Amino acid sequence: MNETVKVIGAGLAGCEAALQLADRGVKVKLYEMKPKKFSPAHKSENFAELVCSNSLKADRVENACGLLKEEMRHFNSVMMQAADVSRVPAGGALAVDRDRFSQFITEKIKSHPNIQVVSDEVTEINPEEYTIIATGPLTSETLSEAIIELTGESGLSFYDAAAPIVTEESIDKDKVFRAARYGRGTADYINCPMTKDEYTAFYNELINAQTAELKGFENSKVFEGCMPVEVMAKRGFETLTFGPLKPVGLTNPKTGKDDSYAVVQLRQDNSEGTLYNLVGFQTNLRWGEQKRVFSMIPGLENAEFVRYGVMHRNTFINSPKLLDKYYRMRKHKKVYFAGQITGVEGYVESASSGIIAGYSMACELLGKPMPEYDNKTVTGALATYISNESITNFQPMNANFGIVMGLDVKIRKKQERYAKIAERALDEIKKITVDI
Repeated sequence: MNETVKVIGAGLAGCEAALQLADRGVKVKLYEMKPKKFSPAHKSENFAELVCSNSLKADRVENACGLLKEEMRHFNSVMMQAADVSRVPAGGALAVDRDRFSQFITEKIKSHPNIQVVSDEVTEINPEEYTIIATGPLTSETLSEAIIELTGESGLSFYDAAAPIVTEESIDKDKVFRAARYGRGTADYINCPMTKDEYTAFYNELINAQTAELKGFENSKVFEGCMPVEVMAKRGFETLTFGPLKPVGLTNPKTGKDDSYAVVQLRQDNSEGTLYNLVGFQTNLRWGEQKRVFSMIPGLENAEFVRYGVMHRNTFINSPKLLDKYYRMRKHKKVYFAGQITGVEGYVESASSGIIAGYSMACELLGKPMPEYDNKTVTGALATYISNESITNFQPMNANFGIVMGLDVKIRKKQERYAKIAERALDEIKKITVDI
């Protein structure tokens, strides 16, 4: 097989796609503009950089994202390999040390004999070349224009935001407690309980705090799955208490009660346990305002902020019109897309799309039957969703059981139902991942 595939972008999706091809003997040129040029959110020279949360979400197959990760393991996912060697405590979730995670994937890519890394920005797309575009939500302006020319579509954009990080030693331990919600897993989260008066004062300052100026963004498009905490708060006084600040399932071992009006959770952000991020606190507040308002949270009065929250652009294409279930363009059969630019939302979902794009293209190039993805698996459900031509108002989608095919039999208990769906999904994924 003499074809060399061009993979554009060395994020999670691009790295997964490159390795799916390379592991099957296909030569790959992986183009990454770092370190010559960085997006507004990227800082590290390593590949697969995690710029928002360090959590890869739930680790149980009864959760859709947890099931998706298990499905990915059957494809020999490099993301899951990296997660296994860089895991940090996070209760029932899978969280990683960002640097170790990215370094593992970078070394895997650079040491592969079938992958040539090209450190340069791609500004043109040739539809006659086998290409996987995995440039993510922060695609450069020049390449965005080339994509628009290729697709004939205007780009769509929404906001994404990174949460602040504080040092563990600066947290007032007398005012917080460790616990996992509903006692699931170990007590890895640091919880900051609030009384109604404390929450009211915090809420009023939050909704009136100054935000940073956003240039080149469209104010009307805020993605529900990664909403700035101040935007969420403005939807109603109790909105946060039913969202990231919900107090249910968190018993304070110091009092034996779970009577907090609201609870802010902090999640470990590095292997050493010296850094913690504010869960659900993606924000566009000015940095000075973040320090002022977030220091009102009990336990964080004297917190040292090592990173403030930032906002950055996310861009995605009109996939239902443009792509099939292999993440392949309907019009230009040699061009595939992968990652958040396709409208899958989240680290794990992006990596999954890269796996499917790379695996499917490998089948095509090696003359093997194209795999049959359907919505019995989370992997297939995402691919089916983004290629559903009946969708007219397309918006990004996370992994969830709502897009997965239901069971033939009714099971009332949700966890039992999800466990049965997971069992079926893993049986299905084994049929797809027969080595080619």
